Amino acid sequence: MREFLLTLLVAAAVTYLMTGPVRKFAIVAGAVPEVRSRDVHREPTPRLGGIAMFFGLCAGLLVASHLTNVGEVFKTSNEPRALLSGAALIWLIGVLDDKFEIDALIKLGGQMIAAGVMVMQGLTILWLPVPGVGIVALTPWQGTLLTVAMVVITINAVNFVDGLDGLAAGMVAIASVAFFLYAYRIWYGYNIEAAAPATLFAACLIGMCLGFLPHNMHPARIFMGDSGSMLLGLVLAAAAVSLTGQVDPDAMRLFFKGSERQAVQATVPVFVPLLLPLTVIAIPAADLVLAIVRRTWRGQSPFAADRGHLHHRLLEIGHSHSRAVLIMYFWSALIGFGALAYSVNSASMWIVLGVVFLSAIGLVLLLLPRFTPRVPAWAQGFVPPRYRRRRPAAELPAKAVGTTGPGAPAGEERAPAIAGATGVNGATAIGPRSRIGKATR
Repeated sequence: MREFLLTLLVAAAVTYLMTGPVRKFAIVAGAVPEVRSRDVHREPTPRLGGIAMFFGLCAGLLVASHLTNVGEVFKTSNEPRALLSGAALIWLIGVLDDKFEIDALIKLGGQMIAAGVMVMQGLTILWLPVPGVGIVALTPWQGTLLTVAMVVITINAVNFVDGLDGLAAGMVAIASVAFFLYAYRIWYGYNIEAAAPATLFAACLIGMCLGFLPHNMHPARIFMGDSGSMLLGLVLAAAAVSLTGQVDPDAMRLFFKGSERQAVQATVPVFVPLLLPLTVIAIPAADLVLAIVRRTWRGQSPFAADRGHLHHRLLEIGHSHSRAVLIMYFWSALIGFGALAYSVNSASMWIVLGVVFLSAIGLVLLLLPRFTPRVPAWAQGFVPPRYRRRRPAAELPAKAVGTTGPGAPAGEERAPAIAGATGVNGATAIGPRSRIGKATR
């Protein structure tokens, strides 16, 4: 565990230290796109944060290769080299897209090529657990197609969820922590060496996200861009492919149970690697389906951009930027760690009840801005301002009454800023504070 934690800390430190210089480089290189109508930020923000993440990944793998126990992974498996090859290719495509905005079909082709490069070097799905059937061995063509599909879907899912400051990095970090705990349990608890590469990939991924988050939290000083979101998606997919398709479930000795019910419960850990990557895909996948239905219903193209995504809806409901991100963190953690807990003890009804209870709490938090409860007069000072009763202008103290502009009549109450409204973005809602000039192309 200590060697994995050291790898995680190195990846986080390198990513954190490199993000500042990368931000300056992005400004000089002109990778500062103009604010679009569907964006929630108000000032031009540089991209290319994926450059710092890639350096963090390389540093983590480099340090791991020189450690005593984790270093054996590089001697017995070619998967770390396969990951680094695919990551370098997808990162380069992302950097070009952040600067020049290349065509979507070209990016899709690059994603498929990056996945093919990993497959050619041995990072592929060899068998697949199928519920009700068991372990199904795949032909080389089936394994290649399934691996490429999983990599492409995961890359685009992470890219799709990158809509708010800190959202994608935080959700991937949460999913990676759950994945790391599960992979480490397989490697250490069952003594299966084939799970070591997936554990290493998850540790590096956690470090990359944690190192970048301080720069990306609202208000973000830099965006990860496609160079970062596609890189995160590829590393997450590589970890899932390694654990799902390379670890032999028979080595876990889960099928030596007496009754059929016990056998079914014991095989739950076999299917968890298929579920954990869905923790980061579940929310964006639901958003993707809703977006396609919404756009086609209006007669628009399914690829037409709009402001109807889930994070936009949270802002429209009345959540602040930071609270919308925390709500999506909550749901990601609930799905990921719920699946992890169920894999540890699938026979416990308390886990199911706990997930249901937390889901109810999540729904209440989600719909909280819809409720405006009546607060007694004695409790006005203990609740947020939005829940306090509004007093008439005549009762307001003199310091609370002012003018809204030159020539405005005295006694007119100053109009408050509306949280979540179009053009309002958390700390920048007071007014523009642009420190960056208009992007040059």
